[in-house]
Amino acid sequence: MTSLSSSIGRVPNALASRLALGNINRTSVGLLRVQSQIVTGRDLLRPSDDIVRAATIGVLDDRMERGVQVRRNLEHAAASIGTLDSIFGEASGLANQAKSIASSQLAVTSSAAERNGQASVVRQMLQSLADLANRESVAGFALGGSQTTRRPFEEHLGGFRYTGIGSGLLTDLGGTSGVPITAGEGNPLTGLVSRVRGSVDLNPALTPETRLSDLAGGRGLGVSLGPIDFSFGGGPLGRIELSGADTAGEVAARIGNALRRYEADNGVTVLGPGGVDLAGGGLRIDVVGGTPAPELRFFEVGTAVTARDLGLTAETPFAFASGAGAGVDLEPGVTWRTPVAGMAGVSGALGSILVENGGRKVALDLSSAETLEDVRNLIEGAGLGVRVVINEDATGIDVVNELSAGSGRALSIGEVAGSGGTASRLGIRTMDASTRLSGFNFGKGVSIVDGVKDPTTGLVGASLNTDFTIAVGDAAGTVLTIDLTPQDVVSIASLMAAVNAQASAQLTAAGLPSDTIRATLADGPNGISLVRTGTFPGTVVVAPVNNSQALADLGLMDGTWDPASATLTGVDRARVRVESLFTHLIDLREALLRNDVPGIALAGEGMDGAIDGLTDFRGLIGSHGQRVDEGLTREEDRAVLDEGTRSTLRDVDFATAATTFSLLQTQLEAGLRVTALAGSRTMLDYL
Repeated sequence: MTSLSSSIGRVPNALASRLALGNINRTSVGLLRVQSQIVTGRDLLRPSDDIVRAATIGVLDDRMERGVQVRRNLEHAAASIGTLDSIFGEASGLANQAKSIASSQLAVTSSAAERNGQASVVRQMLQSLADLANRESVAGFALGGSQTTRRPFEEHLGGFRYTGIGSGLLTDLGGTSGVPITAGEGNPLTGLVSRVRGSVDLNPALTPETRLSDLAGGRGLGVSLGPIDFSFGGGPLGRIELSGADTAGEVAARIGNALRRYEADNGVTVLGPGGVDLAGGGLRIDVVGGTPAPELRFFEVGTAVTARDLGLTAETPFAFASGAGAGVDLEPGVTWRTPVAGMAGVSGALGSILVENGGRKVALDLSSAETLEDVRNLIEGAGLGVRVVINEDATGIDVVNELSAGSGRALSIGEVAGSGGTASRLGIRTMDASTRLSGFNFGKGVSIVDGVKDPTTGLVGASLNTDFTIAVGDAAGTVLTIDLTPQDVVSIASLMAAVNAQASAQLTAAGLPSDTIRATLADGPNGISLVRTGTFPGTVVVAPVNNSQALADLGLMDGTWDPASATLTGVDRARVRVESLFTHLIDLREALLRNDVPGIALAGEGMDGAIDGLTDFRGLIGSHGQRVDEGLTREEDRAVLDEGTRSTLRDVDFATAATTFSLLQTQLEAGLRVTALAGSRTMLDYL
């Protein structure tokens, strides 16, 4: 008798079919995945396949995408720096050529006609330099600073005016960020920033329109706004919310309103008829009187500093009482909106000033100016190649000279007689009592004879250290000797004090009034003046002694005698000019045209400095170029490393995928055959 073995599993055909179909589907899905990997080249097809790897790949993708932009920027920077290097390289060639011309024309055999011909060559060199300085790079005008869409140099008043702004553009270079791709102020072509630095604190008053952001504040750290508390006469505390206030007038109004509400709520009188207003540089509160006098005190809320910043209290607290209502000076900064009438440092109405630049002299009437911006517009509107800026401390104004011109046509700001010293009161006179003598003669200063010893005695002798003499012009032929020391040549004020002290003593000894000769600054054009009082037959004559250069450096050697006022007025040696290659080329051209051998020598010396400056600046450009090249190499290496790492994490191994694909095909085929074979079996096959 035939029987079925008990070890043979008995399952429904439907379940067996489903199990077989499931195995076939899993194999098919595996085949689909491997096929997708082979087609796309990616081992990781979706983030859910491997969260950790997907996150790492995302970070690498972001870094590589940024690296592409950084490499573009580096290539852009390399091109810009290459243009700068070319510009300064060609400028160095022009400077060396000009130096050669200056050296050759110092020879005694050179004639005026030959020098005139060389002046034409220098003129062409100036034009070539202007074209060179206006060259464009991939970033715009290479010497335009931060403004690269406008030509930075233009011919103006016989010189060249630089109109660029800022020190240059920077680009995003990743690890080498901070490399400039354009050049601006402060290089040998654009010149060092040349300005008349304001010597006066204009001390503007606090007005209702003064922005709180323009205040130094009671602590000198600006104004931080928030709530403040107050009490009156020892009564309950009140609070004032000042957050969001924008102007000093708004602060005063909020304080006044809060005090009025306090009066109504507590049945007291705090404010007098003056209320809360502004006075000088701070807030003023008119507190009512009484016996005893009540006090109004302000307090900080928590760790805030608002009350101290507004000058309502201090590290050592104080109170507002009747008759003493002014807070701490908030030191308002100078802005273009500052009214002229509110500038305590100016002390009086403005008059006229005399501005000379590029050989053009203009008397500017500033009496119509209502704000500091009006002053700026009047000065800049004269077309003299100057720009007015507020100084870094916001205490006054500076006048920036943008014009590269010859030595004799540099910037000078003086007075117009009868205008009350307007230029000095604004702090912009180029030759004022406070002017440093170290800035005379374009930074060369004033040379004196000092400390010379007698070769016989070995002692310092007064006669050997005298710098110049002043012939009074009297019938007795009185001559004054002036011996200057280093302490005397610090400023114009110290110089005049020394000259007047020595002259006064010698005049008294000669039986003349002590003020017969006085050194002073005239109320008019710039120049040190020697003013004589009394009636004398001769003129005042100055002469150098001991080969001292003091008279020439002070401008008195070339002074002009005015018989009407009995005044010898020297020339202005405190002019301000731009030191650039343009300036030295112009000096050389003009000296050649004048057949001025000393002038040619001075221009040649200036050219030496320009050549050194060009060499140094070109070296700086080279260092930037090297940094860019190193940055580009580093970015390329990092891109290769990142690409390799990402490929390892993301890309498929084609050999492994192909092998897996073949195995899965065999598995699928086997599964289909086994399923087909199993599906064809019946119970009869076991009988």
